[in-house]
Amino acid sequence: MRQKKQKIAILGAGSWGTALAMVLADNGHEVRLWSHNEYQVEEINQIHTNKKYLPGILLPKTIIGYFSLEETIEAIENIIIAVPTKAIREVVRNICDIATFPLTIVHVSKGIEPDTLLRISEMIEDEMTPKLLKDVVVLSGPSHAEEVSLRHPTTVTVSSKNMNAALEIQDLFINQNFRVYTNPDIIGVEIGGALKNIIALAAGITDGLGYGDNAKAALITRGLAEIARLGTRMGANPLTFSGLAGIGDLIVTCTSVHSRNWRAGNLLGKGQTLEEVLDNMGMVVEGVRTTKAAYQLAEKYQVSMPITSVLYNVLFNGGNAKDAVDTLMARGKTNEMDDLTNILGEFLLEE
Repeated sequence: MRQKKQKIAILGAGSWGTALAMVLADNGHEVRLWSHNEYQVEEINQIHTNKKYLPGILLPKTIIGYFSLEETIEAIENIIIAVPTKAIREVVRNICDIATFPLTIVHVSKGIEPDTLLRISEMIEDEMTPKLLKDVVVLSGPSHAEEVSLRHPTTVTVSSKNMNAALEIQDLFINQNFRVYTNPDIIGVEIGGALKNIIALAAGITDGLGYGDNAKAALITRGLAEIARLGTRMGANPLTFSGLAGIGDLIVTCTSVHSRNWRAGNLLGKGQTLEEVLDNMGMVVEGVRTTKAAYQLAEKYQVSMPITSVLYNVLFNGGNAKDAVDTLMARGKTNEMDDLTNILGEFLLEE
């Protein structure tokens, strides 16, 4: 049974925040879409478009743009945060300065904070005043905003420490075009969503070098093993990585021109520097920051992550992209099944 119609705030009017606003509006909810850009707010309210992020898409009139954060979240119980990882803390602090009652915070970003090595839900808990935080929910999975805005079939998953909260958010979003599953493994869902961006950068590099489908298939497969190794060591259920937040998100991000991380990697493979790539993209490439965080996590947990290691060298030490691929191919002989057995064994031991 679908929930009653609600007023919902989405903080971040980029492509993903706007696409999710459309899903909620289709479900009959009144959506407040916050942006720090007054011109963007004016465009949303007067023309009902967001051309910079979703060109050619007409927005439902029940999506109302807001510039004032205080007005955006007034009398709101569910807040969707759709900003880059580096902006999470600032946005949460601003919420705390305004909020007067406990809130459910839903984040739809995919990343890990370098140095602190916190997942996004942990960053929110770290910044949010405890009495103002009811629950944290994560929404993740294989989902390009461009396709969601066209109402193409899309399937995602939601997770939380409190599965009742996850079920409530599932009800808010689910419809005939946007199917939502639940998963109790919040660690696995967040790790899968974050680390797939690293593998997508690497996949873009191999495409930029002209190496074709064989190389990309290998990267996706071995990348999944790498993600599962680290995720399981951090407490995730390895089965999560065979689901939407794992292999599902990995496939879509590594194989589509919609993927910012794939596009960034593709430009690196064609010889551009990281600085040139980021300038040309004009949008946040989460995989760059996440590569640094994952490299640090691999050292902390003593987990072998060869793809992450060579990509870290390319991004932060000026390494050559072709040399990075050659390094991966020249690694010593291993047994593929050892990886899978070790991942499952470690999980069973913890259980």
